[in-house]
Amino acid sequence: MAAKYLSEAPPAGVAPREAFRVWVRVALQSFGGPAGQIAVIHRIVVDEKKWLTESRFLHALSYCMLLPGPEAQQLATYVGWLLHGVRGGLIAGSLFVLPGFLSILALSVLYAGYRDVGLVAGLFFGLKPAVLAVVVEAVLRLRRRALTGRADLALAAGAFVAIFALGVPFPLIVLGAALLGVVARRGPRVTAAPDGNRPPLLRPSLLAAGRTAFVWLAIWWVPVVVLRATLGPRHVFVEEGLFFSKAAVVTFGGAYAVLAYVAQQAVEVYQWLGPGEMLDGLGMAETTPGPLIQVVQFVGYLGAYRHPGTLDPIAAGAVGSVITTWVTFAPCFLFIFVGAPFVEYLREHRALNAALRGIMAAVVGVVLNLAVWFALHTLFQEVRTLDLAGAEILVPRMGTLDWRAILIAAGAMVAMLRFKVGMMPTLGAAALLGIALHAWT
Repeated sequence: MAAKYLSEAPPAGVAPREAFRVWVRVALQSFGGPAGQIAVIHRIVVDEKKWLTESRFLHALSYCMLLPGPEAQQLATYVGWLLHGVRGGLIAGSLFVLPGFLSILALSVLYAGYRDVGLVAGLFFGLKPAVLAVVVEAVLRLRRRALTGRADLALAAGAFVAIFALGVPFPLIVLGAALLGVVARRGPRVTAAPDGNRPPLLRPSLLAAGRTAFVWLAIWWVPVVVLRATLGPRHVFVEEGLFFSKAAVVTFGGAYAVLAYVAQQAVEVYQWLGPGEMLDGLGMAETTPGPLIQVVQFVGYLGAYRHPGTLDPIAAGAVGSVITTWVTFAPCFLFIFVGAPFVEYLREHRALNAALRGIMAAVVGVVLNLAVWFALHTLFQEVRTLDLAGAEILVPRMGTLDWRAILIAAGAMVAMLRFKVGMMPTLGAAALLGIALHAWT
């Protein structure tokens, strides 16, 4: 049977205008880091709209988890490409970033000039614990969808232990899960029969892939080259463009994996911000819609704000935000538009399908690690690393447990998991409660 892949023709019944409205909705609800964002995309695209089958969604997600950069944004781009080709991918991927970009830009301005304002501090204080409920819901949803047998459970548990306790690099976990998946041959053979969501099928083209790569490499690098030729290699805009371009392609495992690298370089080498400020930026990214990797925009803003040259500091910070965001997400479109056609082409190959199923099971363990990491840093004011028989485990200092964060997180979980209250009303109520508790205590 000849292998095939999706062309850019949209499936019947999904109008571009309808898809645009849905991607706006996804973007505005994309809180909680990659776990919560993947859950939002799944709930709307698969469960509610039924635009994709479960297997097609997990196939796309497995590929996106292999890539450096923000997997949730890449997943949105992939799904948009499946629905309406390159135009759909651009709309979905760009809208996924836009609310977070605007939010982080506004909050960066407030942080740089008004960080001690009680209202702003209270807003962050209330949102962060509530986002934990979004992350927990995402883990439960992924567990139900992706872990269908004992082998899946074992892979997920092994991946969690490897990354949480042993510090195994994410690429090695992915490679090991893929190999185990192939050995077990658990992947079902996918036929070429339509699943109700397929447009007409064509073969991938190496020539088209080359053209696409050339276009997106130019989109990515031409602005950086122009800035370097105009401003010189030592200008902050050029340094940010080069540094965050490197960060976009050398870090795997999502935003948490990139944080240590970015923090070390931005604080110690470039001196764009202080150590504590990096965590403040992470708090912004965790409590605003969009990819968690958007924290790098905060770093880019402060770096340019504090080294403005001849520009006004706020204007320089805004330019730094744009440059940082540009070089962070341009590679994501490159990876999807070049690679997705070949991933779809190979979708019918049983060995690859088995490898991707193994990866998907491991991803549940990785997402669980992100949820635990987030919970520890949200509910406790101090977390330390404990060396236990060669394993380094994060352990909270129990005396730093924040009862206010526990209260907000528990209320959000009851609302979302027990009473099925929507994400936005839950986050809104948590923000108001956070402002009140912060002012009271």
